[in-house]
Amino acid sequence: MPLVLHVDSDRWRHHLRSKWNPDIVPVAKGNGYGFGNHRLFAEARALGARTVAVGTYFEVPADPREDVVVLSPWRPFLEVPQSKNVIHTVSRLADLVSIPAGSRVLIEVMTSMRRHGIGARELRHTMLLNALDRIRFEGWSLHFPMGAGGTSANLREAQQLAKAALDVRKGTLWVSHVPAQKLADIGPDVKLRMGTGLWLGDRGALSVRATVLDVHSVRRGERVGYRQRRVSGDGHILIVSGGTAHGVGLEAPTAAASVRQRAIAMAKGSLDAAGMALSPFTIEGKQRWFAEPPHMQASMLFLPSSVAPPAVGDEVDLDVRYTTTTFDKVSMD
Repeated sequence: MPLVLHVDSDRWRHHLRSKWNPDIVPVAKGNGYGFGNHRLFAEARALGARTVAVGTYFEVPADPREDVVVLSPWRPFLEVPQSKNVIHTVSRLADLVSIPAGSRVLIEVMTSMRRHGIGARELRHTMLLNALDRIRFEGWSLHFPMGAGGTSANLREAQQLAKAALDVRKGTLWVSHVPAQKLADIGPDVKLRMGTGLWLGDRGALSVRATVLDVHSVRRGERVGYRQRRVSGDGHILIVSGGTAHGVGLEAPTAAASVRQRAIAMAKGSLDAAGMALSPFTIEGKQRWFAEPPHMQASMLFLPSSVAPPAVGDEVDLDVRYTTTTFDKVSMD
C-alpha cells in the first residue's frame, strides 16, 4: 500500500521538450528529483542529451553511454570510476597537480556561492597554467546562488568571471542558475546545467498520493501512538502510507529571509514545541494534524469528527518536497 508519485506523462514530457535545447545539460542526482536517476538518464537520452550531470561519483552509472559530469569536486582520496565518459570537476590548484594526466577536467571557478572553486585571482597561477597542458581540459564551471540577488546578479557575475576565465584559456562555460535565454550574453560557448527547472518545472503534471491503511474512531482524551499522546477531541485516527523512511515529516533548516517568512517559522516552531505539527497530508482540502511524529513507513493523523473519514484503501493527497522524498512507486499515468 504505497506512497505514489503520479505523473501525467504526456504533460510532463511536453514540458521537458519545451525546455530542452542542445545547450542544456540535464542533472540527475540525489533521489533523482523523486523520479529516480535511472529514469532521468533514460528521459535525458530520449531528449537527445549527450551529456548528463550527476552530484557524486557514486551516482555515475556502471557503464555510462553518455558523458557524465560529476559536480562534486575531485579529491585524491576518492575512489572514482575509470570510465572515459566521466568528466571530473576540479576546484583546487593542488588537485590539478594530483589528478591523473589525461583526465577530462572541468575547472571550477569560485563564485559568490563560496562553496567550491579556484579564485579569480588564482586563474593565472603557474600551477594552473602548467596543469592545462597535462589534462584534457573540458572548460570552466560556474555555480551561482539562488534567491537573494536574483538572476540578473548571477548574469552580471557570470559575465565577469567568464571573461577572467576565457582570458586564460578558451573553452566551454558550464553554468548553473542562469536564464537559458541569456546564455549568449555570457559567452560564445555556454552549457546550462538544469535539474529542478527541467524535471520539476511543471508541478501541475505531478501529484503525490498516499494510501489509507487503517481508520480508528477515538474520543477526546484517549491515548494513541508510540508516545501515548491524548487526542484533542472526538474524531478518527488515520494511518496513512508515508513516513520518515520516505522523507515525510523531515525538514531542512528554514531558509526564511523576509520578516513574514521568519514570523511563520517562529509560529511553526512554537506549535512544534507544544507537540502540534501540521502534516503534509490533505483531506477535504485542508492539511491535517499529525497525531504524533511520523513513523518510518506510515503516519498517524487526527481527523476531527466534523470530517467524514476516508475508507481503508482510499488515497489522500499530500504536498512534499520532491528532492527529499523517496516514493514507493512512480506511476507514469
